[in-house]
Amino acid sequence: MLKEFAEYLANQKIEPKDRVVKIGNEKFVVNANGDAERIQPSLGLSKEVIGVWTLNAVIEYIKSHYDRDEKLMLHVVSPTRIRLLSALKSDGKRETLIEADASVPNFDFDYFIDVEELIISLQAKFVSTKDRDLLLQVLGNLKEENVKNTGDDGVSQSVVAKVGVATVANVKVPNPVQLAPYRTFSEVEQPTSPFVYRMKDGARGALFEADGGAWKLKAIQNIHDYLSQNLADEIKNDNLIILA
Repeated sequence: MLKEFAEYLANQKIEPKDRVVKIGNEKFVVNANGDAERIQPSLGLSKEVIGVWTLNAVIEYIKSHYDRDEKLMLHVVSPTRIRLLSALKSDGKRETLIEADASVPNFDFDYFIDVEELIISLQAKFVSTKDRDLLLQVLGNLKEENVKNTGDDGVSQSVVAKVGVATVANVKVPNPVQLAPYRTFSEVEQPTSPFVYRMKDGARGALFEADGGAWKLKAIQNIHDYLSQNLADEIKNDNLIILA
């Protein structure tokens, strides 16, 4: 029936704007094949997502009500990403207004690297903790020619390390070690988690994650708590929901 109607419209040279059919509160246009296509209303959605690197930038944007004065959803996607979303629009889609991606240093876990490189990484890419400082002390005094003389019981390893100006002794490397790498947004506390440290001949060492990824849940919770604290008024006024 619609196809015949479309052919009739075409034969009558009726303009496309006159081929609109209104059914209820929705409008459809009949194309040349007789198919009715729903006319999507113009929703005025953002064509470009704002990209930032910090939680504070997102907080400032939300408090400003710069683009939207409606209830929004803040989604903590991962330890390194959050997104600000609108409510569902009439077409069933959500608008993404702003995204924050944490800038975190790269470190190759589960790979053996030179002790010198590991020492630099521990100082530059890890929060200072008791175990980090102890591990640095052991690595800094390691005698490279004696690394092959390690003792290994499957849990901990002992190495020959300098303990004085001219003396050496067997030193047991702690395992597992509690470390806090920079792995999430700088505004929140970096989660501490266990790592297994192993060594190979030639003064090479590696750190292996030993918590099954549980640190990610802690990081997400830290982000949620930080956002909730700094956006308390928005949440109280029912302008925002945080999903983590």
